Amino acid sequence: MSHYLPVIGITMGDAAGVGPEIIVKSLAHESVYQQCRPLVIGDAKRLERAAQIVGSPALVRRIVRASDARYEPGAIDCIDLGLIPADLPFGKLSPIAGDAAYQYIARAVDLAKANEIDAICTAPLNKEALHAGGHKFPGHTEMLAYLTGIDEVSMMLVAPQLRVIHVTTHIGIIDAIRKIEPGLVKRTIERGHATLVKAGIANPRIAVCGINPHAGENGLFGYGEEEEKIVPAVRELRERGWNIEGPLPADTLFFRAGRGDFDLVVAMYHDQGHGPVKVLGLEAGVNVTVGLEVVRTSVDHGTAFDIAGKGIADERSLLEALRQGTELATRRA
Repeated sequence: MSHYLPVIGITMGDAAGVGPEIIVKSLAHESVYQQCRPLVIGDAKRLERAAQIVGSPALVRRIVRASDARYEPGAIDCIDLGLIPADLPFGKLSPIAGDAAYQYIARAVDLAKANEIDAICTAPLNKEALHAGGHKFPGHTEMLAYLTGIDEVSMMLVAPQLRVIHVTTHIGIIDAIRKIEPGLVKRTIERGHATLVKAGIANPRIAVCGINPHAGENGLFGYGEEEEKIVPAVRELRERGWNIEGPLPADTLFFRAGRGDFDLVVAMYHDQGHGPVKVLGLEAGVNVTVGLEVVRTSVDHGTAFDIAGKGIADERSLLEALRQGTELATRRA
């Protein structure tokens, strides 16, 4: 493995939320600079204000392009979009902050397309503010898909010892089973596989969950969903020489995954994958979007308007998102 430290583009999220504070707190940890090169895309004045609030001596270096960054501990490199008025209050919904959150993401996508950053790490945005700012997206994932022109991405959750990619996420269980089909299963596995290969895992060990208890136990449970919806995809990818097992009963599969038997688990629906991850470490859980040009990691909490501007927001989830962004970043020679 080369000693290249990946550049992680950190988008500031909603300026009225805890994003600015948790960024300043995270970048006060020197360990971050030993694992990656953090580049904030946001608002320099807001970061300076956040530094005052949290009592950080860090300087904020305003830069225009990624190549101007120095990545020195104690100085935060910020591509400054200058969109936030100095008097914007913390903890209050703002269309200005909502629009700015969108602009930070758009700039990060441009940097990714230009190969100037190796991963994106997003501080939280506020959906209402985003909509008020004129951007009608449910959240980051849909926005990133739109900006990159990619119509299908996957959600991966990461906890210590476990990475889980989801075939379906935010839809009801009956709709999920209807939606699962070999093409979608195959594309989901391909996205996960490509992400891990780019991150330097040459032949990832992948385990695929069934849908029914005991993965249907040869037709005993369910109506042959595994055979119809999952088996053809697994068969095709195994023929490529990929290291894939499944469909397997989810309960025993997750036990083995927690023990370290697999690099990636493929879950069929939201709770099948989210449950085990949250048991294994909610404080350190990280949400990853795969299938974009570069991987995107995210904190697993919201803008926390109730505590924003008070200097008490916890940066641990962002530190973990940076660490996972580093692990999953595109490796360059």
